[in-house]
Amino acid sequence: MPRLGNTRQGGGTSMWLWGVLAIAMALWGSMAAWQRYKPLPEGIGLAHPERRVVEARLLVDETWYDDSGQRHLDQAIFDEVLAMIGQARRLIVMDMFLFNDFAGEAAGNDDFVPLSSRLADALVEQRSRYPDLEAVVITDPLNTLYGGLALEHLERLRKAGIKVVMTDLDRLRASNPLWSGIWHLGLDRLGNNPESGWLPNAMGPGRVTLRSYLALLNFRANHRKTLVVDQGDDWAGLVTSANPHDASSLHDNLALRFEGAAALDLLASERPVAAWAGVTLPGPPSPAPSSEPEGATLRVLTEGAIRDALLQMVRDAVPGDRLDVAVFYLSHRPLIESMIEARRRGVTVRVLLDANREAFGIEKGGIPNRPVAEELEVADVEVRWCVTRGEQCHTKLLLHRAAAGDEASMILGSANYTRRNLDNLNLETSVRLTGPAAQPALADAIDHVERQWHSTPARTTSREYTEADDVGAMAWWRYRLMEASGLSTF
Repeated sequence: MPRLGNTRQGGGTSMWLWGVLAIAMALWGSMAAWQRYKPLPEGIGLAHPERRVVEARLLVDETWYDDSGQRHLDQAIFDEVLAMIGQARRLIVMDMFLFNDFAGEAAGNDDFVPLSSRLADALVEQRSRYPDLEAVVITDPLNTLYGGLALEHLERLRKAGIKVVMTDLDRLRASNPLWSGIWHLGLDRLGNNPESGWLPNAMGPGRVTLRSYLALLNFRANHRKTLVVDQGDDWAGLVTSANPHDASSLHDNLALRFEGAAALDLLASERPVAAWAGVTLPGPPSPAPSSEPEGATLRVLTEGAIRDALLQMVRDAVPGDRLDVAVFYLSHRPLIESMIEARRRGVTVRVLLDANREAFGIEKGGIPNRPVAEELEVADVEVRWCVTRGEQCHTKLLLHRAAAGDEASMILGSANYTRRNLDNLNLETSVRLTGPAAQPALADAIDHVERQWHSTPARTTSREYTEADDVGAMAWWRYRLMEASGLSTF
């Protein structure tokens, strides 16, 4: 009889534990679903109006190698950023994803350009020169390891009267819902303290808390790279793929600088993000769009609107047209499938990819680009690899050239071609420029693509895809699982 009593007691305990587990799983699943599918914040994922192009200029950072293996750099982006800051008198609004000197395993590389300190110096100097100048720097909490580090250059900005906004990433949908479902059940309320770090900082110097790494696993990001400044009575804007991050200073990147109404659209796109931190951005609102802008047109795109514009450009291409892609990460299934379908209907499609072999001194497995490249090769899409030796092919460019007439379009900016970058998960900003192929920025983009594609021994920029680059089905399925689940950094 005592044994029967113990059995009933054990069964009751077991049922209680199963009940607690079921409740916990239901809470986890419900929170994960909410974080993945909750409504987007207002002002996110917009295609701003088509604007007449005013002084649009392509800026290029490119790295290449001569026949002796010597690295050469041609860089223009942050020279222009510093020049734009140097002529501002009333307002500077900058939104940059990576704004630090972390170098990871690549620390000690004397070739790195100190972009973060140069940019901070320029902002502080301009603010001291013009005390009435309002300056706002928006960035991603990754720079402080989610509150686990205090960065000297950001503190200098604050002391100079510059508002530093750490993006409230919890407003965004979950990139990694499996983890975010747990995180938002209470872990997100844990505080962080830059004085309490005890774990090594994998990105650079200093020590951080466990809470920093737990926050990192959400894989959310404000991945934008934008700048808006006043320019006399007008406004100027810049959208780029480049970060003011020292260890990224050797990367290939592109930027578009422009003026006029589109710059005010860019300013408007940053207002919601600043408002999440209680910061109101000054400056005039965007003007009403004209019904039919004349000549070349420019459009500011954010988040999912970038995806829609990319897909439209690929799907609208007709036989004889040319599509060129130059991108750091390519894994977005609808875009890949659209590119393959475009090739089948007679569009020339060329894809230039980073090999995804190295990130700041850390060896990587080539995911996602290597299995995607193999898939494209099988589909008769031309693929070449950027030749890199520590740096990255970090551009995010789609260029369309029409067979009939002399029209061209391009989309460039911060967004890689991945689920995280295009499906309203990260914050992203790109621009679409459309007009005659002879328009200066479009002509420069065409020249850049041709230089990168047609590598020579005297100017080595890329190499052809070979059978040795095949990685097989397992790598393809691994990439698909990582892309679908969000358990990845791309």
